[in-house]
Amino acid sequence: QVQLVESGGGLVQAGGSLRLSCAARGIFSINGMGWSRQAPGKQREFVARIIPSGGNTIYAGSVKGRFTMSGDNAKNTVYLQMNSLKPEDTAVYYCHFVSGPHTYWGQGTQVTVSS
Repeated sequence: QVQLVESGGGLVQAGGSLRLSCAARGIFSINGMGWSRQAPGKQREFVARIIPSGGNTIYAGSVKGRFTMSGDNAKNTVYLQMNSLKPEDTAVYYCHFVSGPHTYWGQGTQVTVSS
């Protein structure tokens, strides 16, 4: 059974930091992973993803230089370190893993940044 468990969200003041985690169970032959977010009243948007071939990470322009995505292959876990948080970063953050033609999503974790 596939299971993605996210953790690490919360309330933080502007300028603060949070670290999100996403652990995947029951997924094999992973060939992609990433983070997205959805703010109230807005569509889900891309935040970051790791390109397996080469291991490069791509970031949305709005988070580049502030967020860092990393992964632990042995634990099938990805992280999103978020620094210098801004109120506009407030959203529900979702991780995803790709295996073949399938994309699996986490349940989402709320991040709220107060001004």
